[in-house]
Amino acid sequence: MNPTKETSSLSYLNATGHIPYGMTNDYMFRLILEKNNYVLKGLICSLLSLTPEKITSVEIQNPILLNETVKDKEFILDIKVLMNDSAIINLEMQMAYMLNWRERSLSYLCRAFDQLSHGQLYDNVKPAIHIGFLNFNPTPDDKPEFYASYKLLNEKTHAAYSDKFILRVVNLKQIDSATDEDRANRIDYWARLFTATTWEEIKMLAQNNDFIASASQSLYESNADEITREKCRARENYMCLERKLAEQEAALSEKDNALAEKDKLIRQLQKQLAEIQSTD
Repeated sequence: MNPTKETSSLSYLNATGHIPYGMTNDYMFRLILEKNNYVLKGLICSLLSLTPEKITSVEIQNPILLNETVKDKEFILDIKVLMNDSAIINLEMQMAYMLNWRERSLSYLCRAFDQLSHGQLYDNVKPAIHIGFLNFNPTPDDKPEFYASYKLLNEKTHAAYSDKFILRVVNLKQIDSATDEDRANRIDYWARLFTATTWEEIKMLAQNNDFIASASQSLYESNADEITREKCRARENYMCLERKLAEQEAALSEKDNALAEKDKLIRQLQKQLAEIQSTD
């Protein structure tokens, strides 16, 4: 049952215009999924192609601390969820282009998988799934997908090595590329909710979908809270600096590559000139 049905005039249904802070703000994303367990359950149902009846519990293992700073690298980006006491699911919202996202996502996934205490049997390890919501393509050499899934495979036969170690990506720039299965699971609806910039978009998405409606109400209430807005503003400012730094690093990397190519060409020309001189 949806615990946040609108019962007063303080509702997203009465809101218009621009949304101050949407769910692509990673603090807002974390806050809403932590405050609204119903929404968290609905999102995981869509991502894992499960019916609500299949999920008995979803519990966040690393909640936000109210006095936690959101301005530094120590701010926890991923949301660690224990589902049905039988699987670990990491959720991450990442809008800034990260050159090292693949390595970092693997680190998150490995930490989630490394969950056994000393003396426990390896058979008891829970499946671990890391799901990143990105505003960029993490595999530039591959054709962009809306919802991609990766697992350990045999290189020759492509047989799965294990179903307990999975990494998935929702590419928020590829919503129009959603497959029929993605749309049947309403993953595209969640992606459009996260990237919505106006309340009018939100209201269209929330029609006839209780999970989206509940998330929309939580988003409205969170935007009405001054402390939450300040946290989101601080996080946004920090991420803006992160994006600029990433752009500078990418530009420097490109410059270094160009210089390396130039040095390589000079060495080739010097070698050719030396060969010509040796034949004179």
